[in-house]
Amino acid sequence: MKDSKKDIRALTREELRDFFVEQGEKAFRGNQVYEWLWTKGAHSFDDMTNLSKETRSFLDTHFVINHIKVDQMQRSNDGTIKNAVKLHDGLTVESVLIPTASRTTACVSSQVGCSLNCKFCATARLKRMRNLNPDEIFDQVVAIDQQSRLYHNRPLSNIVFMGMGEPLMNYKNVVASIEKITAPDGLNMSPKRITVSTSGVPKIIKKMADDGVKFKLAVSLHSALDEVRTDIMPFNEQMPLHELKEALQYWYMKTKKRITYEYVVWRGINDQDKDIEALIDFCLAVPSKVNLIEYNPIDDGQFQQADPEAINRYVAKLEDRGITVTVRRSRGKDIDAACGQLANKNG
Repeated sequence: MKDSKKDIRALTREELRDFFVEQGEKAFRGNQVYEWLWTKGAHSFDDMTNLSKETRSFLDTHFVINHIKVDQMQRSNDGTIKNAVKLHDGLTVESVLIPTASRTTACVSSQVGCSLNCKFCATARLKRMRNLNPDEIFDQVVAIDQQSRLYHNRPLSNIVFMGMGEPLMNYKNVVASIEKITAPDGLNMSPKRITVSTSGVPKIIKKMADDGVKFKLAVSLHSALDEVRTDIMPFNEQMPLHELKEALQYWYMKTKKRITYEYVVWRGINDQDKDIEALIDFCLAVPSKVNLIEYNPIDDGQFQQADPEAINRYVAKLEDRGITVTVRRSRGKDIDAACGQLANKNG
C-alpha cells in the first residue's frame, strides 16, 4: 500500500492548503504541515503535535514522507563525518560533514552514482542509477546540521554540492532543493554560503546565469589543455574547454560572481610549466580564483600526487599573475571521505 501513497513533500504549500480545504478543513492546516516538513524537518506525521490525532491519521492514510536515513556514520581522526545515506528505495549515497575552526560544511550528493566519467574519481566508477529528489538533498543538509550541532556545538554554516553525482545533470532538482534550503519557511540559509561544483556543462552554466541563481559556482577544471583534460575527463571531448570558457564568461557577465576552479595536480599528468601557463590563460579570461587540491588515491596507479615542488611552482606563477590561489589539504582521508573518494565504501 505504501507505494500507492503520494510523497507529501512533492506538494507545494498552496497544494497542501487546497488539499485541506477539499477535505472540509481550514487552509491554515496546510501551512502547519508545510512548516513541519520544511522548517522542522519532520520524518513522521506523528511528529506533527499541533495537529489532532485524527488529522495525523488521515494524512498517514493518504501520504508518505520518503525521508532519508543515515544508515552508517563514520568519524575521522580530524573530526570529519561521513554518512552512508539510505534512500526510500534502498539505494545509498554519501554525504560528509567537514569541520574547521571557523565553520562546518556539508558536502552533499545530487545523484546516485554519476553521469560523467572522470577517471580519477571513485564515484564516476559507479553507474548512475537516478537523480536525487529535492527533498533527498534537503534531508542530507538537515542531517548534517544536526550532526554539526551535536558534535561541534554550532549550526551548519556552509553547503557544497561536491558529493556524489554531477549537480548540473540534475539541475532542476538541485535548484529546487536550494530554494527550500534558503527559504525563510525552510532552513533560511544564505545562498552566499552555498557552492555548486560542476565538472563543466556549458549549456547549464548559461541557464544558471539566465535564471539569476544566487549561489556560488565552482568548476572542477584539472587541466586547461584539451588533450590532457579529455584524457582524464573523457566527456571533455563533447564539451571542450572553449565552450566552457565561453559559458563562464557569460556567467560572469550576467552575475558578476567570480568562479572558483578546483584543480588537482598529478605527477606526470599536469605538473609541467605548459600546464601552469594554460591555467593562467584560462583564469585571465574571467575573474576567478584557484583551489589547488591534494589528491586522494582511489587504488589506481595512473594518478599519483604531484611533488611539492610542482605545487609550489603553480602557486608562485599564479600569484605572480595576480590570481588568487589556495592549497586545500584534504580531510577525512582515513575514512574515504575526501574529494573523489565517495563510492559507498564503508566500514
